[in-house]
Amino acid sequence: MDNTEATRRLHTKKQTLDDAYAAPANFLEIDVINPITHGVAKKRYTDYEVRMRTNLPVFKIKESSVRRRYSDFEWLRSELERDSKIVVPPLPGKAIKRQLPFRNDDGIYDDEFIEDRRKSLEGFVNKIAGHPLAQNERCLHMFLQEPVIDKNYVPGKIRPN
Repeated sequence: MDNTEATRRLHTKKQTLDDAYAAPANFLEIDVINPITHGVAKKRYTDYEVRMRTNLPVFKIKESSVRRRYSDFEWLRSELERDSKIVVPPLPGKAIKRQLPFRNDDGIYDDEFIEDRRKSLEGFVNKIAGHPLAQNERCLHMFLQEPVIDKNYVPGKIRPN
């Protein structure tokens, strides 16, 4: 084999219109967005919109949007730790120091803190949802798609139709 043969380009097949407009490869996109702080004084809390788009067969609903607070993410993490075989990534910390009185900022309601937490929660839920075993867990489906999380649900696997 001479050098010209070794360096010759591989013949690539031209993309057909059918290829170009075929259904995209499987995808799962989850965004944690639009943080809103509700209430006043001790009754204050921040929640986030968790928006999902997918074409994975295991999800019956292909697009959803729900609002979740930090404690809901904690619930999801503990459910997965208890019931699944996956190593569940850590959540961003509880930020105890930020909840102390007499701070010079808004503590856990400070815009910068909320944005950092939003990014961390988005990373957390995407890591979990990207795991093939977690995708079959009922708690993940409920977290991503049910308007209200039923904490009395029966844990188990989702069976694709």
